[in-house]
Amino acid sequence: MASNTLVSRRGTGGPRAGRSRETAQARQRTLISPAQLGRRRGKAVYWIVFALVLVGFTLVFLGPLYWMVTGGLKTTQEVVQSPPTAFPTSIHTENYSQAWNVMDLSRLLFNTLYYAFGALAFQLVFDVAAAYSLSKLRPLFGKVILGMMLATLMIPATVLVVPQYLTVLDVPIFERNLLNSPWVIWLPSVTNAFNIFLLKRFFDSIPGELLDAAAIDGASPLRTLRSVVLPISRPILGVVSIFAVVGVWKDFLWPMLTLPDPSRQTLNVGIYSLASGVPENVLIAALTIASVPTLLIFLLFQRNIMSGLTAGGLKG
Repeated sequence: MASNTLVSRRGTGGPRAGRSRETAQARQRTLISPAQLGRRRGKAVYWIVFALVLVGFTLVFLGPLYWMVTGGLKTTQEVVQSPPTAFPTSIHTENYSQAWNVMDLSRLLFNTLYYAFGALAFQLVFDVAAAYSLSKLRPLFGKVILGMMLATLMIPATVLVVPQYLTVLDVPIFERNLLNSPWVIWLPSVTNAFNIFLLKRFFDSIPGELLDAAAIDGASPLRTLRSVVLPISRPILGVVSIFAVVGVWKDFLWPMLTLPDPSRQTLNVGIYSLASGVPENVLIAALTIASVPTLLIFLLFQRNIMSGLTAGGLKG
């Protein structure tokens, strides 16, 4: 009797095995069951829906990009004609060289890079210091300060334009006008609550034993940050760097208000200022050139973006 019971338990795997199989089946549940997917009709419906969704999302996201690139290769008449053509009847690559020379894109590109990497340097210094102090140094009222910073994310950016403009027009205490200077771009971008939150989440996931070992060896908090925390924080630092550069690159309203001097304008504002006297195909070519750097940044660092965003999400 005991042997039969033992054999039956070995055959069924016991209650634990039953629960594990139920858990595995629950994890494998999808919109279409394996039985339905195994049938010919279910498999055909699945792949048709999958193909339609894939093509739809491809057209939504890549359609405007394709239209912009091909628009820069058309003639002016072909760009403005109705109905529009899906493919250029004749390719005119000289539109891109004309846009580069006529709109002085080299100067605008240099200005934008200068502003973007300056903002990146300030954000890395101040945002990393703020996130490290909130995460590891635990200052007094740290949670209150973090909550107040996160509350600023609920305020629309356009609401802050007027107060920020009045501030840079006459900076308190220093009494200086920052218009037409790089500081008018760098200073408002320093305190980024979202980047501080991302950095703090990552710093929270760093084991405290590493910091305790550094403290036992006599390292100060600043030395611990420089020698221990920053070397293992490269994924999230890469994400913050990308966000900082792209944020300055795509900004339009604030540079248009604070950089009226044409020699100091950014790429987007400069193209907008010169758009009135430029043919439509050349203007589209200039917009394509202005979009290339951000697309390259995304294509080259998309793995860093995903790994950095999920780096501090799980512990263990």
